[in-house]
Amino acid sequence: FEWFAGQRHVRNAGEHGSELRFFNYRDTTPLTAGQVDDSPYGGGAGMVMRVDVVDASLEAVYGPDRDGVRKLALTPGGRRFDEVLASELARESQLALLCGRYEGFDERIVAHLADDAVSIGPYVLSGGELPAMVVADSVLRKLPGSLGDAESALEESFSEALGGAPEYPHYTRPPTYRGWSVPEILLSGDHAKVREWRLERSRERAARP
Repeated sequence: FEWFAGQRHVRNAGEHGSELRFFNYRDTTPLTAGQVDDSPYGGGAGMVMRVDVVDASLEAVYGPDRDGVRKLALTPGGRRFDEVLASELARESQLALLCGRYEGFDERIVAHLADDAVSIGPYVLSGGELPAMVVADSVLRKLPGSLGDAESALEESFSEALGGAPEYPHYTRPPTYRGWSVPEILLSGDHAKVREWRLERSRERAARP
């Protein structure tokens, strides 16, 4: 997470009052020798994150009540992470992103310790660290002060301003390169027509299969 924590918008969010903290289950496990997982009941390959280990970690960080903390278990079978959920999470005062490893979580972690199960896509990763960065990145950039220009987040892909559609294409200098030209409308100076063109391109992208 060192690279992620050093990104400008993450640092900006921190300077405006947000805090990004990292905890290792091994530091608070009630088991000996730093154990955090065990073999699955019913047999099968791999190891499973233990419910008592995750519970002990949450208690060590937030106390027994965990009031005001929204706890997300990052797992492939969870609710698909999208812009709507990111905006919802950005309104929370505290988020705990629970990362799994190995074969994943004991289901009691998802059912009883977490408030939600969240997935960043229909594929399997080696652990929850990358999904945690994806969720944190999307949420942090929505917080006040994280972006240099607050308007940068208004018309992004899947934003409310675009009706949930992908963002329109962008162009910059040079106006012509290797025979590839910038659309004339963007050079016209007619802001109303530019706006109309951009919305139309956004809707076209949304309509693609």
